[in-house]
Parts: sequence; C-alpha cells; structure tokens
Amino acid sequence: MAPPRLAHVVFMTRQYDTMIAWYQEVFGAWVVHEDPVLTFMTYDNEHHRFAFANLELLKPDSGDGKTGDVGVNHVAFTLDTAAELLDTYERLKSKGIEPYWPIHHGFTLSLYYRDPDGNRHEFQVESCSAEDANEFMHGEVFAANPIGVMFDPDELLARYKAGASEDELLALPKGEPSLLPVEHGFN
Repeated sequence: MAPPRLAHVVFMTRQYDTMIAWYQEVFGAWVVHEDPVLTFMTYDNEHHRFAFANLELLKPDSGDGKTGDVGVNHVAFTLDTAAELLDTYERLKSKGIEPYWPIHHGFTLSLYYRDPDGNRHEFQVESCSAEDANEFMHGEVFAANPIGVMFDPDELLARYKAGASEDELLALPKGEPSLLPVEHGFN
C-alpha cells in the first residue's frame, strides 16, 4: 500500500494578508474561500492545499508563542527535473524570494525557503531512483555525511543555461559536509 499523499497544510498566522500573497506568488495558488478569519487556497483540483487562520482575530491578545503558534519544520514538494527546480529558483529570486539553504542531500537536490512567518519549505528533485536512494542511505558516504553538500544555486543556474545535462545538474557536488543551519530549527 502506498503511503498517504499530502492533502493540505494549515498555518496559524499574524501576517494574514502577507502570507496569502506569498502563497499566491510562490505556488500560483488561488483562493477557494476567504473571510477575515480563514482562507482556503489550492493550486490544483484538490478542494484546498493550504489554509490560513488569522490569529489577529482568533487570539488578538495573545502573542505568547503558545497554542496556535506552533509550526512545522518543513513541508517538501517534489519537482520533476533539475531544470524545473532551477526555473523555479530563478522566478522566485526575481521576486526577492531566495532559499536559505541550497543542499544536495545525495539523493535529492534541494532548495529550502522560508515563508513570511518563517515556515520552511523544501523544493526538491530526485537525483536517483528510489532504489538507488535507499542503497545510498545504507552506504558509507551517507553514514559519513547524512546531511549533504551545499551548492551555489546561481552557479548551477548558469550551468543549466549553458546547456548542462540533467545528469550533470543532478550530480552530487564535491565539497565539505554541510551542517544543519540554525534557520532550520535544529539548534
């Protein structure tokens, strides 16, 4: 049996309008339902993929970081090709939205972004088959470096525009093992 598929993510926010605008820009999402307290959005034929609850109206006197202010570490979204990942990077960068952590995990090439509330999103492309990824994760290279190697997305974008192949773009770069960034919430 296949595991369940991601249906939607709900965010509690004090930046209601800014969050909605960000998700419209980044995901091309549109509003399905909106009122002053709740907004539901989708980017496909699902009834909603994101929902936002306006804490300024739900809990106007609370900003204490307790119930309702808890977020997730990150939500991952898989793209089909490195070209698609790099096109997304270029589009978002042109809007002033840049990744805080470009990392090649060995089996995924990934860009991590923060939305206006600090929620983290991974945009990834698989760099090998699931079987090869499982083998890699049981090997010595992964045991020595389970995080991956950082890369320069501008340099990779330039290589893509110069005609680098998909295999060349997806190759694990040479470099020192990366540490988890403080921004990733593992401190």
